[in-house]
Amino acid sequence: MIKKLRGSIMLLLTAIIWGTAFVAQSEGMNYVQPFTYNAVRTLLGGIVLLPVIYVLREKERETVMVCADTKATLTGGIICGFILFCASSFQQLGISMTTAGKAGFITALYVVIVPIIDIFFGKKVSLRTWLCVITAVFGFYLLCIKNDLKISKGDLLVLICSVFYAFHIIVIDHFNLKKANGLIMSCIQFFTAGILLTICMFIFENPTLSGILAAKHTILYTGIMSCGVAYTLQIIGQKSTPPALATMIMSLESVFAALSGWLILSEKLNTKEIIGCIFVFAAVVLAQININPGKDNK
Repeated sequence: MIKKLRGSIMLLLTAIIWGTAFVAQSEGMNYVQPFTYNAVRTLLGGIVLLPVIYVLREKERETVMVCADTKATLTGGIICGFILFCASSFQQLGISMTTAGKAGFITALYVVIVPIIDIFFGKKVSLRTWLCVITAVFGFYLLCIKNDLKISKGDLLVLICSVFYAFHIIVIDHFNLKKANGLIMSCIQFFTAGILLTICMFIFENPTLSGILAAKHTILYTGIMSCGVAYTLQIIGQKSTPPALATMIMSLESVFAALSGWLILSEKLNTKEIIGCIFVFAAVVLAQININPGKDNK
C-alpha cells in the first residue's frame, strides 16, 4: 500500500512539473526564439539523463541492461528523436502565440488522437473511444474556435504538435515491444532532437549567449526538471502504480498547466473556454480509464 502511494505521489509530481513547464516555456519566449530555446533545453535534458542511466545501470544491470535490445534502443531513440523534434518545434512556436493553459489542454489531446491513428494500422476502435473523440472535438471547439469559426495560429500549431506526440507514443510502444531500454532510448531521442533543433537554430534564428543566459531559469527548469527529473519519476512511479491509475494521474498535467498559467502569468479563460477545458479533460480521462479491471491496459 505504501509502495503504491509512493508511486502515485511520484506521478503526481511528474504531472505538476510537466504542467508548470508550459509556463516556463511561455516565459522563455520573452528572451530567445523557439528553436534556440528548445535546442538548449533538449540537449540539457539528454545530459541530465546520463548520470541517471549510470546509477540505474549499476542497480538494475541484470533486469534492465542485459535484457534490453541494443538495436531497438538505438533505432527507437533516433526515430523518437525526430518525432520529438517536430512535436516540440510546433509546440514551442504555438506557445509563443497562445496561452500556456490552452496549450496544456490542446497538447493533452494526443491521448484521444492515438486510437484514431490506430485505425490506419487495422485496429478496431470502440464506441467509448468514439465518444471520447466527439467529446474532445466539442471541447476543442469551445476552447479554441472563435465566433467567426476561425482558429488562432498558435492553437493550430499546438494541435499539430499533439498529433506528433500521438505518433511519438505509438512509436515508443512499438520499440518497447522490441525490448528497447526506455531510459536510454529517451536519452538518445533528446540528443537526436537537440542536434536537429540546433541546426534549425543556426539556420532560421540568430541565437545570442546573452539571450540564452537571460532565459536560463526557464531553460534549466524545462531541461532538468521536465526532461530529466520528471521522466525518471515517471519510470520509477509507474513500476508500483496500476497503468489506468498512472495515466489518469499524469493527465492532470493539463490542469496544472492552466492553474500555473493563471497563478503565475495571470492568464484568464472566459466561461466558454473553461467549459471547453472541462470537456477536453473529461475526454482525456475517459480515454485512459481501464473499464476491464481484469486486464492490463498497457
